[in-house]
Amino acid sequence: MEENRSKLGTAAFMTSLYTKATAAADCIRSLTPLAPRLGIILGSGLGNFAAQVEDPTAIPYAEIPHFPQSTVEGHSGKLILGHIAGVPVAVMQGRVHAYEGYPLSEVTFPTRVLGLLGCKSLIVTNAAGGINTTYRQGSLIAIADHINLTGSNAAAGPNEARFGPRFFDMTTAYSPRLRSMAQAEAAKQNIPLTEGIYLAVLGPSYETPAEIRAFRTLGADLVGMSTVHEVIVARHMGIEVLGLSLVTNMAAGVLDEAINHEEVMETGRRVERRFTSLLTALIPRIASR
Repeated sequence: MEENRSKLGTAAFMTSLYTKATAAADCIRSLTPLAPRLGIILGSGLGNFAAQVEDPTAIPYAEIPHFPQSTVEGHSGKLILGHIAGVPVAVMQGRVHAYEGYPLSEVTFPTRVLGLLGCKSLIVTNAAGGINTTYRQGSLIAIADHINLTGSNAAAGPNEARFGPRFFDMTTAYSPRLRSMAQAEAAKQNIPLTEGIYLAVLGPSYETPAEIRAFRTLGADLVGMSTVHEVIVARHMGIEVLGLSLVTNMAAGVLDEAINHEEVMETGRRVERRFTSLLTALIPRIASR
């Protein structure tokens, strides 16, 4: 009996999650008639890209029903809807993380809402530590694949079929088509852009040198505390994903120096022009599919 009650409770939770996401999407639609075709999630130090949105409608997360609130510096907590290069977009100026104490259902809630708003493509960005010793601070990396070492999966639990199927393919979680577009545009602008494997940990502590050595053995080029669960949820909903990492620091033990969040923010500010130029040119190409 207790087991049956538990199953009913978790099933009801998934229905409630869909209802809450629908309520959030309806609220956003009541504030702007714009129907975004592409969503963008901006990571630490990259939030200024939102200034590229033309005729913006800026909605603080606190004004959207059920939206989680970021507590981390560099994540201002606004959803900005408008146009970039003529493309209707929804830009998340900041995200929340599991290490802030949020369950994964809330960490990925905004991604669910973007899907319900009509976004068919998602550009997800992050600040990451460089494990690959050929990387340098300020390097831009197109994510080719990820390794999830956070200890959980955002799609775990009862499946809500209105979001997507119970089992879904992650072979091309990061779209080869979109990566090819990014590589071509970066070459056109003479912006170095390599591909790499992103490994996600829970955080909030930075990794130890021993962990970084282990991650390198696993094949990881980058390490961070976000992104993978948003990508899992996006693929669950059939959204095509481009992932871009900014190497804001070299991972523990790669250089003989400590890691701090201010360094992350400063590197983001330093490469802002290149990042903005690349994304602005990419958006109409991605939306033209």
